[in-house]
Amino acid sequence: MSEWSIQELAKAAGTTSRTLRHYGDVGLLKPHRTGAGGYRFYDNTALIRLQRILLLRELGLGLPAIAEILGGERDTATALHTHLELLEQERARIDRQIESVTTTLRKTEKGLPLMPEEVFDGFDHAHYKDEVIERWGSDAYTSGDAWWRSKSEQDKKSHLNTHKEIAAAFGKAAADGLGPESETVQEITHRQFAWVETGWQGKAPSADAFIGLGRMYVDDPRFRANYDIYGPGTAELIRDAMAVYAETNLR
Repeated sequence: MSEWSIQELAKAAGTTSRTLRHYGDVGLLKPHRTGAGGYRFYDNTALIRLQRILLLRELGLGLPAIAEILGGERDTATALHTHLELLEQERARIDRQIESVTTTLRKTEKGLPLMPEEVFDGFDHAHYKDEVIERWGSDAYTSGDAWWRSKSEQDKKSHLNTHKEIAAAFGKAAADGLGPESETVQEITHRQFAWVETGWQGKAPSADAFIGLGRMYVDDPRFRANYDIYGPGTAELIRDAMAVYAETNLR
């Protein structure tokens, strides 16, 4: 059986022994064995688990949310397939950004006119503009865009992290086999509703809007991938739970 010391693993992963020890202390990454003098050694299973931890950290998740995701996983291969899809989407987006900046540089150096579609390709703040307008009207997009731009970077990060924590809780519930009507899932859904309401500048979504949003999480492969990284079936659970919540509380 192959195994690596904590120093070897830290070097290969581009992190530190102190970080790996912390992951172990909080229950995220247990060593395969502990040798003389307390030296920690890790096997293939630990390598794969550390890869998942680092990938989820790059998505901005905190350690408690990561612990929930990993604790709810039953099939490592499925989880890796889902994460691979997300990485491929991110690679495509970065490729577009590179092409956009390359085009901007080339045209700037040659004194050629710039086109907004070229300059901002791959910068996805307004990626869903047309869809938002189609579903909820131009006022919804305009006010939402203004609200987001008015937020500080810290507030934006906090808003996104809150949603990641909610999604991770849904993922754990799905892994635990909880249904959309369960008290636990409906408590998480209430947090989801409050998060959506915040993003809509305090205007509570109607029952139909909340149900429609939940359906979009499943029907749109981009949203589905972002939720199913927390475990297979997460998107469906969120959709069904939002429908139950809307019928119970918003009618």
